[in-house]
Amino acid sequence: MPKSLQEILDRADEYAERFEGYEPRPGDLRTADDDRIGKLVRMRAELDRSILQAVRDARDDGSSWSTIGRQLGTSGEAARQRYAHLIAS
Repeated sequence: MPKSLQEILDRADEYAERFEGYEPRPGDLRTADDDRIGKLVRMRAELDRSILQAVRDARDDGSSWSTIGRQLGTSGEAARQRYAHLIAS
């Protein structure tokens, strides 16, 4: 491993060739953000499952789509369109 600027400059062609010929392997492109993104996606999926279960429970308890929609921050019709087919038994 070169230790001085002159050594780096002396080996510039070698470094350029290594850089230009580099072919990344699948694991080479992984970054710290990949782990964070994956974790957040898993968290979102868990939240989506929890929301779906809460909507199912609310409907089983007799809540209207309008009430559920209000809790979701949307209209009752939008809530019905999004969840009705997922909770149908």
